[in-house]
Amino acid sequence: MTADESELRELRSSVREFLAAKSPEEAVRKLMESEPRYDPAVWAQAADQLRLPGLVIPEEYGGDGFGQVELGVVLEEMGRVLLCAPFFATVVLAAQALLASGDQEACARHLPGIAAGRTTATLAVAEDDGSWDPALISARAVPDGDGGWTVSGRKSFVIDGTTADLLLVVARTVAGPSLFAVDRATTGLTATSMETLDATRAMARLTLDAVPATLIGADGAGGRVMARVLDIASIGLAAEQAGGARRCLEMSADHARTREQFGRPIGSFQAIKHKCADMLVQVELAEAASREAALLAAEGSAECPVAAAVAHACCSKAYMVAAMENIQVHGGIGFTWEHPAHLYFRRAKSSQLLFGGPAVYHERLLDRLGI
Repeated sequence: MTADESELRELRSSVREFLAAKSPEEAVRKLMESEPRYDPAVWAQAADQLRLPGLVIPEEYGGDGFGQVELGVVLEEMGRVLLCAPFFATVVLAAQALLASGDQEACARHLPGIAAGRTTATLAVAEDDGSWDPALISARAVPDGDGGWTVSGRKSFVIDGTTADLLLVVARTVAGPSLFAVDRATTGLTATSMETLDATRAMARLTLDAVPATLIGADGAGGRVMARVLDIASIGLAAEQAGGARRCLEMSADHARTREQFGRPIGSFQAIKHKCADMLVQVELAEAASREAALLAAEGSAECPVAAAVAHACCSKAYMVAAMENIQVHGGIGFTWEHPAHLYFRRAKSSQLLFGGPAVYHERLLDRLGI
């Protein structure tokens, strides 16, 4: 299902209105220091009122069956307000991993709960080095002798890893990297919060000691699933980054119009004009790249992997530029804890590093281009 332009505008308006009421700066700051690092009541409202968790889940599993374009609209709006919620981990990572696995039984078991907002989930891939390279995965899975599996190892930088009901863990078997489902309440699982630069996106370290697990998809197919999920997740992250960059530009432009020095708005000074103009170029480029990648993903285009890598590289740079210039435009107040500029800078930096950092995603782009 694909929405037309008027429907996309209506979706954006509804989500923006909801987030303005539920995720103001005060709420974000409060949730940054709380545990869990999101408001379950707001999450329930997002599911019941806007059906956001089920947006891109197929109708056969209780979702609304929309695609990456609609998801991009939602993520842009979430990025604008630094929403603290399990949306990215649950919908962009875990749900897409289940769908990419081709395991219909697993999808039927888990996706309806995700679509209804009853189940939160996450995907655990990276280990201590933060890499998403399947060749570097050391966590191991072995048969338990009763038709099941046990997983042992450690995972790091797992988004919402301390609160997710369902953990999808990539571990190595004899056949290669594979995807496993682990229940939050199972024995042998320990999840501890990680202190990271960006407190608005909760991350955890998981320790798995012979944890009972269920194989998702084919044994040894984890590498293929990861490649697909990484493309979709990069597109989703790019949309979120574009939304955050746009908000940085808006904050800077508003401040430049209202802050006066020497009897006139600082926006009349050439240096500030140039900063805002440079930010605008970066933001427009980021939005174009992320939206084009989302459209190609929705169409199932063979160019989607390249577009995803381009969007991630482009939007990572744009968000960092916008976040840094936003601090500069605000001057002294922009460096203080009380001003939100540093929250956007932290999110921009953490997003830039989320799937490996600039060196890795530029290498990924070359790989997608076949170079």
